Amino acid sequence: MLTIQNLTYHPPATPAPILKNICLELRDRELGLIVGPSGSGKSTLLEILAGFVDWREGGIYWHSQELTPDHLQQLCGLVFQFPERHFCGSTVLEELRLGHLDIDSDRILAALQSVGLGQLSFQASPQSLSGGQQRRLALGVQLIRQPGLLLLDEPTAGLDWSIRRQLLTLLKELKQNWTLLVVSHEPEELKGIADRTWTISHGELVPDPNPVLM
Repeated sequence: MLTIQNLTYHPPATPAPILKNICLELRDRELGLIVGPSGSGKSTLLEILAGFVDWREGGIYWHSQELTPDHLQQLCGLVFQFPERHFCGSTVLEELRLGHLDIDSDRILAALQSVGLGQLSFQASPQSLSGGQQRRLALGVQLIRQPGLLLLDEPTAGLDWSIRRQLLTLLKELKQNWTLLVVSHEPEELKGIADRTWTISHGELVPDPNPVLM
């Protein structure tokens, strides 16, 4: 279970904290959804949870163990908004093997199958894939790392209606085996698959009083 207790993030260059006294609990194999407009602090929270940003006030815990940024980098996998902009490999195989040069083909294939890309050629260029396939590939890249917590920043942004529906179905399937935390400013579709929902505004996180427990 993920627990955040009284987390505040106030960079020296900003006049006010970006995140204020954040408290959150997310159980294993749940999908949590944080809803808020651009600039509300939701992406910053994901970057902290991914271990990219240090904080000074409050604690982050996984199954009651307090975590440092180094721990979080090992625990969490972050799928960025528009992850296709971050692809570095010239082929699907290269992209999946980045940082895992000794990984075997069976594990790579298992990751692709888990995101519905089992028939995809290892030699295909990530940039040649459709928008939906690129989002799935980005998920597969993180699943290879076997993260305890999967973080997704605006996973449906820029996708058309039919591809969004396919991605929502995939996220619902993934939470059978993974714990997911998603942030979005377009929550309508995602609320239907979320177990817990929060709203963030001006760095303050408020839980939904009527969570949907699926």
